[in-house]
Amino acid sequence: MIITTTPTLQGERIREYLGIVTGETIIGANVFKDIMASIRDIVGGRSGAYEDALRTAREGALREMASQARARGADAVIGVDLDYEVLGTSNGMLMVSSSGTAVALE
Repeated sequence: MIITTTPTLQGERIREYLGIVTGETIIGANVFKDIMASIRDIVGGRSGAYEDALRTAREGALREMASQARARGADAVIGVDLDYEVLGTSNGMLMVSSSGTAVALE
């Protein structure tokens, strides 16, 4: 499955537009990660725990979107957009959503 942010695929012709497909992942950040991230913020450096959580959420959203596209008979998803939001009363949840247009290629 080809997944791209571009509106076309170089060297490929789109035969049919199959509609919008989406994927969402919501993950919670646990207390240990929050404490370690706070320490890193104070002393500098990157928060590996948050980077891993963000990567996992992004991959999950893209995987779900690709699964929807396959179910429609698509060969690719074009025009993909990724959005990131924090949710919950204390911003303790992270949501990553992906959307794009499923297409069949010639």
